[in-house]
Amino acid sequence: MANRKHQPATAARQTKAQAQRQAKAHAKVEARRQQDIDRVNALPITHRHAAGIAIGGSSHWVCVGFTQDENPQLIRALPGHTAGLQQIVAFLREHPVSTVAMEATGIYWVPLYELLQSQGFEVLLVDPSYTKQVQGRPTTDKRDAQWIYRLHAVGLLAGAFRPDDKTCPLRSYLRQRAKLIRYGGQHVPHMHKALEQMNLKLMTVRRDRTGVTGQKILGAILRGTRDPSKLAAYRHPKCQATAEALVQALTGSGREEPVFRLRQAYEAWQFYQKPIDKVEEQIQTQLRRMKTDRALPPLKPKPRTRGRKPNDPRFDVRSALYYAIGLDRTEIEGIDEVTALVILSAIGVDLSKLETAKRFCSWLGLCPQFRQTGGKVKSSRRRPGTNRTATALRLAANSLHSSKSALGAFLRRRKSRLGAPAAITATAHKRARLVYYALKNGLPYVKKRQEEYERLLRETQIRAVKRKARQLGLKVTESIAEESVMELPT
Repeated sequence: MANRKHQPATAARQTKAQAQRQAKAHAKVEARRQQDIDRVNALPITHRHAAGIAIGGSSHWVCVGFTQDENPQLIRALPGHTAGLQQIVAFLREHPVSTVAMEATGIYWVPLYELLQSQGFEVLLVDPSYTKQVQGRPTTDKRDAQWIYRLHAVGLLAGAFRPDDKTCPLRSYLRQRAKLIRYGGQHVPHMHKALEQMNLKLMTVRRDRTGVTGQKILGAILRGTRDPSKLAAYRHPKCQATAEALVQALTGSGREEPVFRLRQAYEAWQFYQKPIDKVEEQIQTQLRRMKTDRALPPLKPKPRTRGRKPNDPRFDVRSALYYAIGLDRTEIEGIDEVTALVILSAIGVDLSKLETAKRFCSWLGLCPQFRQTGGKVKSSRRRPGTNRTATALRLAANSLHSSKSALGAFLRRRKSRLGAPAAITATAHKRARLVYYALKNGLPYVKKRQEEYERLLRETQIRAVKRKARQLGLKVTESIAEESVMELPT
């Protein structure tokens, strides 16, 4: 009985102690948050004519100043339709605002960003993570606008990179083309499933079911042809599969249900091919608009190292890029026409916003991000995030495992030391620097063979050995066979 009487009292004391610990922890977090806010408020103002905008779906909060008192003249909520955007411009004109900062919130920022830029304002598109450094801060649209204004006024915000006006449409068209290819590709496994249910092993002899041979065979099946020899007669002369293998693979059943499913999947895949053709026409038009004015020598023909893939563009991408950039970027090992087109659509030809190659590689997220404290490196991992240009460069670097070029030798050497993922990133970083200098200075790429790379690497290693020997007080003598021996000083 005595133990039962003490149990409620013990539970009450534990609950009280837990509440005290939670209150203490909350007070500690609140004090740290207030300390961070006070530190920001104590910074000197560097942008006197700044404004901060919190982007929303239906309305935008605009702040052109901050005071401790409620001042509706300095912050206002305006609608997001076109007339409301014009009111935002007028509100900024009332106050001498020259620079504006806004968060990249979905796609709602695009119309306002373009309008403010056309009106002559300096617009900073800010990563939302930059404005959320103070954890636990109460957030509303109004408070966010005030906080963005305050951070921008003291110079703590950096704008994201955005290409020029001619490159942005090209980037939009390429992303639309990638979406259409992805949507159409979702129906290819459905076709494979229907063929397997009919016991037609087309995949075993012809992996590309949407190529010239595959489309002809699928069309004949949907028209009612079941004879394997007749289906194999649609084989393209350059098809690697033999006619006998096709006859054996195309011998199956003609059940009604899988044929119906095959028809729907094939028609759905074909539905996305016409929009892709129209998007590629827009891409060609935009590349012609980006054509450089200076006279260029004729483009030298380049031997095709691989066959055409199903998702490759249906126009001469290499020539269009050459006359738009002024350089043949496909000369760099591993960069084909599609990769060069992706890089151009992401960064354009004007790299004035990325002053150095280091900043360019940092924007790509291909260089180490060191976190050091107390003289000790805590982490050196790269910056997290996805970048389409970095992804394209990694895919290009991944294709160099058997290349006899200097980049291929560099990839294999790094792979033996760091492993495949780190080696691919290092090779992509090296390739990014080559692309940057080619665009920045207009320098053509000079190809290097594997033998030259190994020779330069050996000379570097010999210099390092000699330098180490001098530090140890030793003398290095090179023989005729270029085999170095170390001798102790006499």
